[in-house]
Order: sequence, then structure tokens, then C-alpha cells
Amino acid sequence: MILTRLGLAAAAGWAAYAWGAHLLTLGCVWRGSDASRRVALTFDDGPDPDWTPRVLDLLAERRVCASFFLVGERAARAPDTVRRIVSEGHEVGSHGWSHRSLWLCGPRRTAEEIGRAHETLAALADHAPRHFRPPWGMVNAAMFGALRRFGERCVFWSIQPEGLRPVAAQDQVNRVLRRAHPGAIVDLHDAEGAARAPERLVQALPAMIDGLRAAGYELATVAALLSSEGASVVRAPREAHRHPLR
Repeated sequence: MILTRLGLAAAAGWAAYAWGAHLLTLGCVWRGSDASRRVALTFDDGPDPDWTPRVLDLLAERRVCASFFLVGERAARAPDTVRRIVSEGHEVGSHGWSHRSLWLCGPRRTAEEIGRAHETLAALADHAPRHFRPPWGMVNAAMFGALRRFGERCVFWSIQPEGLRPVAAQDQVNRVLRRAHPGAIVDLHDAEGAARAPERLVQALPAMIDGLRAAGYELATVAALLSSEGASVVRAPREAHRHPLR
């Protein structure tokens, strides 16, 4: 009986620490201001030695600046790619050190994941990351204090054309164009994600960019989106409350 009660207490504590912390994400960034027709394309899980350079080539061809949420240990293995991201005008954000879910991290491991990635990316990019996206979209109660200590802001997304299940390239384009709105933050993957996600991204990206521009949108980094006049934190859109785990 005592062990059962202890187990229930531990489960309740973990639920409050992990699941309960998601109530605080309503104060995170989910989108930018709707004062101007700006959209931010963001790329998670890189840098990938094969796919990230191909994404950079496509962005350069169309003169687009975007935000890359990099995994610290992967960035440490690809310093030249990180420097290229910065030199071509893109923003470097943090996606943690090892892409470990924060649901599985206690307070000390959470601080290490955020702090080690922060220091590594700051050294490689020559300036500290200002924005953090939690791996899989999972947070815990310790994350918020760690982000304050390192001066980072938690950023989610308002459009995610592909989540856990693969979505054909043209369907991703259609989803983004259909759901586009002023201040949108689009979540894409230049590494990992669903099986063969980067391959579909490279197929979808040109039409996605061209379609957004044809609809009158300007493409910007998250930093530029949030620094726009009148920019502010806007609560999560209804679809984001389903919180797809990416």
C-alpha cells in the first residue's frame, strides 16, 4: 500500500513537472504580430551534413532569410555549416544539446541541455542564440528558469505542414499556403523529423516560398518577425493546442 501511494505520488509529481508545465507555454511565442504580412520559415534538428547545405542553396537562390533551430552536438560536428548559416543572413536558434525530450530531463539535465547548446552555438555563430525551441515541442517546469538564465525565449510555431507522419511535398505546400497568416511561424525539418522529411522539404520548399510571395508575404527570420513594430507574443492558435510532438 505504501509503495502504491509512493508510486502514485511520483506519477503525480512527474505529471505536474512535465505535462503541467505546458500550461505555461501560452506565454511562449507561437506567432508574430499581424501588423505586417511577414512569415518566418524555421528549420529544426540540423545541421545535417547533406540536407542543410541543400536547403541553404535553395534559400540563397530565392534570397530568403530564415531561422535554424540547431541541435548543439550536431552543430559542434559541422562548424562550417553553422558559419555558413550565419554568413548568409540566417538566424541561429537553439534546439537543445542532444535533442532529448525535456519530459525525460530533470532540472539539472534540463539546464545542461540548454546551457551547453547555448555556449556552443554562441561560440560557433559569434553571438548567443536568442530563441529556443524544445525538442518534440515538450517542455518541463525547469525549462523556463534555465531559459531566463541564458537570455533565451521559447518559440513554438503556428503552422506545421508535417508532424509525426510523412506528408507529400505538394500537400505540405498546400497546407502552408492555405494556413498562412500575418506573423506565421512555419515549422520545417532539414534533418530527422518523419522518415525522409528533409527530402520532401527540399522538394516542397521552392513552391512554398514562391506561393507565399505570390500571396503577398515577406519572408523573415523569427528575430525580425518579433522585432517588427507592434510585434508581441500572441497566444497559441487552436491547432497548436493539439501540440504535435516534433
